[in-house]
Amino acid sequence: MNQIASASQPRMSLLRWALIVIPLTMFLGFLSGTMSGSTADNAWYQALIKPAIQPPGWVFGVVWPTLYLLMGLAFAMVLAARGARVRTVAIGLFLLQFVINLSWSPLFFGQHEVTAAFFIILVMLGVAIATTFAFARVCKAAAWLMVPYLVWISFAAILNFQIDQLNPDAESLYVPAKSSQIDNGG
Repeated sequence: MNQIASASQPRMSLLRWALIVIPLTMFLGFLSGTMSGSTADNAWYQALIKPAIQPPGWVFGVVWPTLYLLMGLAFAMVLAARGARVRTVAIGLFLLQFVINLSWSPLFFGQHEVTAAFFIILVMLGVAIATTFAFARVCKAAAWLMVPYLVWISFAAILNFQIDQLNPDAESLYVPAKSSQIDNGG
């Protein structure tokens, strides 16, 4: 009983995957960043010497949600491409690079491991490039949606490297917590 799928069935499959994968990707990215303190008001990060190419803090708040949206859509396209020869490999590579991506913020912002984070971002970039090539074999549009991510993490790797060079003591940099004085009335 071989039936040919109607023209709308692949679109509905993509829509179903997109409705699950995009919000999940964005939420996990947000959660990783928030739980590790990767915000502009992170006192440790503010105390670091930044390179001249450092963009303003609000740029990160625009770029990362956009990248997670594009990555989620690309992943949904690959998930919806049933029967594609390298689909399973592409899915595995995406998940691997995404786990690495989610580990970077806790390592850099949470544990202040700037040097280790640099090596992690290089691995992330390598796996993301492999993912993009695998996506291209499944769905060219999905691969193109990964290109802004590749560009950004390349830039982020340069930033990470420069921050590491400018702050050789970043791992041991102590920034006291903000305290408030309470008047006891006496």
